[in-house]
Amino acid sequence: MFLKYKLSFIALLVFYFSGFAQTTNRPYVLVLGVAQDGGYPHMGCTNICCISAWKNPALQKTVASLALVNPITKKWYLFDASPDIKKQLNDFGKQTKNAFPYLPEGIFITHAHIGHYTGLMEFGREVMNTKKLNVYVLPKLKSFLEENGPWSQLVKLQNINITALQADKPFETDEIKIIAFTVPHRDEYSETAGFEIFTNAKKYLFIPDIDKWNRNIIEMVKKVDFAFLDATFYSTGELGNRPISEVPHPLVTETIKLFENEPAGNKSKIQFIHLNHTNKLLWDKKAQKSFLSTGFHLAKQGGIY
Repeated sequence: MFLKYKLSFIALLVFYFSGFAQTTNRPYVLVLGVAQDGGYPHMGCTNICCISAWKNPALQKTVASLALVNPITKKWYLFDASPDIKKQLNDFGKQTKNAFPYLPEGIFITHAHIGHYTGLMEFGREVMNTKKLNVYVLPKLKSFLEENGPWSQLVKLQNINITALQADKPFETDEIKIIAFTVPHRDEYSETAGFEIFTNAKKYLFIPDIDKWNRNIIEMVKKVDFAFLDATFYSTGELGNRPISEVPHPLVTETIKLFENEPAGNKSKIQFIHLNHTNKLLWDKKAQKSFLSTGFHLAKQGGIY
């Protein structure tokens, strides 16, 4: 009898410290993916950065995406509809013990680059054939989706219901406040958004893609509990013969330098996300160890914040 209760207690502790039990009474963010648009390993990559991941599925990472979960109302929201959305929705269900609907209450999208919105195709009649799934975007992206196929078919068939957000204006739903703001990026088809997310428990910042820091990012980080920031490249030279200027991002080393005089508490808020397959922080254990000693963090796929 004692052994039975002891085993039950140990099982309870494992469940509690897994993170999920600690968050069931308040809204939280669950990280669904941490990689750049192409995922990890990257298509066509046979270099040292990808070899191990091709051989070992446990090392593979999906494209950057967040789930905002409200356990009280049993609703959840998706930030960016990545090409890995099928796996990510399945992973979400498994990690939350299927305590929430399979589909999110709404999807907030940053911009029209393939890693951030193309998962919407899964909601068309070829796959899920959803009914008026809420999608929240800035105005140019709304027009792009409405006026260009195949996305326009999702609108025509009412698979999705698009709501235009106004930059820097709060949008409130389900006791959650979300503020979209524009950031500079390669805006071929739409503007690019970052998101401030406010719940009654925590405040979050999500900027997975930006050319270079243009806002006072230090002040923005001070105001939140967790900041998921663009870490596409660690340093220059990662793309070989391809000029990195074609895809400008704030290098991880630049962001670290920017925050070097900040208190440790502010540095620890930063969770680097959206790592390209060439970024050594994704696969080099020695580099990861050295990086973590600086007081910053890497967003953990499956991590709860």
